[in-house]
Amino acid sequence: MTLSPSKHTVIDYLVQVKPELEEMVYKIGITRIGGIGPRNARKLINHFGSPKKVFDAPKKELQNIFGIGDKRLGEIKSGVALSKAEKELASIRSSGVRALYFEDDDYPRRLKQLPDAPIVLYWLGECDLNSATFLSVVGTRKPSAHGLQQCARIIQELKPFNPVIVSGLAYGIDVCAHRAALENDLKTIGVIAHGLDDIYPASHRSLTKKIQQSGGLLTEYPGHVKAEREFFPMRNRIIAGLSDATLVIETKKRGGSMITADLSNGYSRDVLALPGRPGDEYSEGCNWLIKKNKAQLVDSAEDIADYLGWMVKSPKAIQSKLFNELSQEEYQIVKLFEVEKLLSIDQIAILADLPQSQLAKLLLELEFKSVLTCLPGKRYKLL
Repeated sequence: MTLSPSKHTVIDYLVQVKPELEEMVYKIGITRIGGIGPRNARKLINHFGSPKKVFDAPKKELQNIFGIGDKRLGEIKSGVALSKAEKELASIRSSGVRALYFEDDDYPRRLKQLPDAPIVLYWLGECDLNSATFLSVVGTRKPSAHGLQQCARIIQELKPFNPVIVSGLAYGIDVCAHRAALENDLKTIGVIAHGLDDIYPASHRSLTKKIQQSGGLLTEYPGHVKAEREFFPMRNRIIAGLSDATLVIETKKRGGSMITADLSNGYSRDVLALPGRPGDEYSEGCNWLIKKNKAQLVDSAEDIADYLGWMVKSPKAIQSKLFNELSQEEYQIVKLFEVEKLLSIDQIAILADLPQSQLAKLLLELEFKSVLTCLPGKRYKLL
């Protein structure tokens, strides 16, 4: 006989019905502990082995963990955080939203590499979050007619490369990028700074329905959470980390787009900027990024595709041509570019599990053999 959840705890009921749902309660639960951000949550998970083991850990052992005060300890041991997680799981299961845990295969792999990546993402849509090419597009909420025209033109030109266009669903350049993607049959993802129960701004609700059918909506916030001012800079790190590069189209020297560009540089992701006329208020940010070598100047889709290596030969072609010329270690490095078209030296070191000294020699050899080229910031792509 099936147990009724009214006579047992929700978690016990989930164990009886579907064991993997129990595990998800703990995964969501660790994000509902007040004051525990992604970095500290990851430390707890790494220390104890899993979210469930964090909640099952003895009180004394938890007290020895730096940053776990009495209030947080109370939320862990009292069941408050798990109770919130149970309600959230029930809500998303009834609305078609998926919860993606950072160790899951379908969690965005580009985002997973970041130290402050969300532990859980809430996803509503139809799109492969690990598609080959992702481009974030950001800019001012008050663009000029020229800025809107250039945004639409570049995305239209990008159609042959089939990138997923990521933006923040805000007024201005963001919404222009989403609409241009939809008009050109490209997938687009709106990263929002609130839960999925509502849409901000409300005027974009009809647009989000189209986005869900050809892309999706992504957030780290539970469904009921309303937009708050401080959530938008946090949202920007997801926009920066989800893509191969961030394209900035019209922005002041201060604002959300510049925060996203700074985050992208900090994550060793490429930043691209469309230049504007000197003296124009909303060209100052892009021109400054280019001037300070914090962004690559681009003015066409071809510039973007060329810089990001979207037009490079496949590793299979290189294998047939140079197989006898590459050592086993060199070929191991080349194979990494089947997944990522552009990799920093630090990313290669981690993925290839090689010490920096040995890796530097191998990369130099691959440059001499005209297999790889080195770009500013010690980033590499196939020739």
